[in-house]
Amino acid sequence: MNTIKNVRHLLKCKEITCRELTVRFLKAAEELNPELTAYITLTREAALKTADDVDKKIQKGEELQPLEGIPFCLKDNISTKGLRTTCASRMLEDYTPIYDAAVWESLKGQNAVIIGKGNMDEFAMGSTCENSYFGGAKNPRNLGHVAGGSSGGVAAAVAGNLAVYGIGSDTGGSIRMPASFCGLVGLKPTYGAVSRRGLIAYGSSLDQIGPIAACTEDAAAVFDEICAKDPLDMTSEGSEPVSDKLTGSVRGLRIGLAKEFFDGLPESVRRPLDEAVDLYRKLGAELVELEFPLLKYVLPTYYIIACAEASSNLGRYDGLRYGHRASAFDDLNDFICRTRSEGFGQEVRRRILLGAYVLSAGYYDAYYNKAQLLRKSIKNEFSKMFSRCDVLLTPTVPVTALKSGAGMTPVQMYQTDICTCSVNIAGLPAVSLPCGHDGKGLPVGMQLIGDKFSEDVVLNASLAFERETEGSHLKTADMGVLL
Repeated sequence: MNTIKNVRHLLKCKEITCRELTVRFLKAAEELNPELTAYITLTREAALKTADDVDKKIQKGEELQPLEGIPFCLKDNISTKGLRTTCASRMLEDYTPIYDAAVWESLKGQNAVIIGKGNMDEFAMGSTCENSYFGGAKNPRNLGHVAGGSSGGVAAAVAGNLAVYGIGSDTGGSIRMPASFCGLVGLKPTYGAVSRRGLIAYGSSLDQIGPIAACTEDAAAVFDEICAKDPLDMTSEGSEPVSDKLTGSVRGLRIGLAKEFFDGLPESVRRPLDEAVDLYRKLGAELVELEFPLLKYVLPTYYIIACAEASSNLGRYDGLRYGHRASAFDDLNDFICRTRSEGFGQEVRRRILLGAYVLSAGYYDAYYNKAQLLRKSIKNEFSKMFSRCDVLLTPTVPVTALKSGAGMTPVQMYQTDICTCSVNIAGLPAVSLPCGHDGKGLPVGMQLIGDKFSEDVVLNASLAFERETEGSHLKTADMGVLL
């Protein structure tokens, strides 16, 4: 398993040059990507140029910054100046941004090596990564199963050893679900902790950028480098670095267990979670029984708000300014209609139509306003729970990785978000980490949810579990670059 710490050691000790390291990752990506579809675009030229800059610093004996020279994968809805950014959509198939996203500015500024842009569900709308115009990402832990969505390509790249870590976005579970399916650590930070500037929006009040990594310490290290306050993002508050606060001790920590999250779980998912709860009890944590009766309203609340914001955000893609354009049309209205019908996939069209419906005259009060009122109630319910506990422990997803082409209905697919999307509604931090396996050997994800800006608390609880289990659940696939 490749970790940031191990790769930094190899570079600093000159056991491998950054160019040699980068060439190995690029070669592995070129060989395996036809099978995994983890990347939409490989950024070979940019990666090698950065690698050469890092090698010059090493030769001069200069100190490397925390992520300098480390190969990583960036989700393809994060803007990169001069590098194609598609959102996995035909609409933006040939789009090249003229500016950098804030997180890419930060990483590029310290010579992080970008191997490529990660595959995803189109415009981040999906739970399996199968809604990509370029074909869905496969799960390196079992190629017959999906990598999860929407940041599936990023997770596939890390789990397949085609990147050391990745940066994804999470609107209703899109970092945590792929991390759960692929057996990785995925952190969805507090809303506002990481700048969204340059993230191509899906649901602006729900979206958040965060890391997908092979272990908790890596997730914390990446978060530390992207959590600065951004004056150009009005929702950005920034956050304090967390790595130095991680002790790995949970003695006295109050862990809440809301029974609604565990109702109806299959035994293959329930058993590893029960064992994790027993382990935390053994480590000195206090287990607190809670109730979250509003959980049954979470999915309708989330999908009304998310789709309403999506219908507004995606209104700009009309073929007039940039993106796909229909070649045959009768008039302006027909041009826009054909452009959007051709450029957007089925799931994106479905969510735009749903969002336009709930915002339309006569239905705004019946749906959108009620959803916003429920959002306030859900936030208040979380506040009550966090007055009694420090961390909530839940499943990340009520199932393990789905089979590719499972043919689930949209409603069945939406139900897989039941444990994750409440976190986005309330703007809270949460981490997913592997806690065991089902009968097929597929990873089971455990989610730890914290109060606002308590990334250090949830990551510390994650680290405690890793150390006590000696990282036995952390494992990438036997492919790609194995250092």
